[in-house]
Amino acid sequence: MQGQTVRIVSQAIRYIEDNLNDKLELDIVAAALHYSKFHLHRVFTKTVGLTIHDYAQRRQLTEAAKLLVFSQKPIIEIALISGYESQQAFTGIFKAMYKTTPAQFREAEAFYPLQLEIYLKEELVTMDFTKDDIHFATSADIDDWMELVSLTIDGYPCLNKTEYIENLHQYIADKKALILRDEGMAIGIMGFSADTGSIDFFAVHPQYRNLGITKLFLDKLVDELLYGKEISLTTYRAGDKADTGYREEYCRLGFAERELLVEYGYPTQRFVLLPKNKEDTHNA
Repeated sequence: MQGQTVRIVSQAIRYIEDNLNDKLELDIVAAALHYSKFHLHRVFTKTVGLTIHDYAQRRQLTEAAKLLVFSQKPIIEIALISGYESQQAFTGIFKAMYKTTPAQFREAEAFYPLQLEIYLKEELVTMDFTKDDIHFATSADIDDWMELVSLTIDGYPCLNKTEYIENLHQYIADKKALILRDEGMAIGIMGFSADTGSIDFFAVHPQYRNLGITKLFLDKLVDELLYGKEISLTTYRAGDKADTGYREEYCRLGFAERELLVEYGYPTQRFVLLPKNKEDTHNA
């Protein structure tokens, strides 16, 4: 059953990727693939963590951003290529997702993707991991680590890949990089700071996001690596249309809101997870 679900979702992703210049809604994709739109919506959202509409929109805007920076096409033409009926409609959603207008994005000449194509694992996905399966990453893990980064780029706006890889080497050398694998594939990665208690990068494979992997990594930090420390991270601000669910998940896991920040020109917010003893005292 799970293999069939992956095949259906992979077909939908392939159709979207082959038709990024067209209007892409659930009805259109379902009809093209001859599936019930209700069934396709359910399996796609559960597997990818995004609706077909959101995935297609993010992919189209990513390709539009690429054209803005690497081509001389007029913005109205890029808007039409991206499936929008007017430059005004395109500009509105582009600014909501990229926090800048298409013209300003072009002028800055700094492309970054909202969403890259998702590739799914065909084998059975199960949750029989413990925190003991999470290990320190080594240099041999870098290629697989970066493959997972590309699958989860939706969580990290403005990511500079070259700078990130340079930092990753240092995190690995300092034993601040954690990795979880399933049959050789990286399904969870985390970079953290023992000094500040901050989670500097964290990603879980889309197919595993609903299986408790995030809590496993947090348990590893809370119980072993950052015991007794306040743990912090930054994520999207409330109401940010580019957020694909990260903020909601951190709230569900017990993180509390703190100050608003701007990182690399992007509006974010810091969240903290109190140490168990302080949390117990606070609750009492």
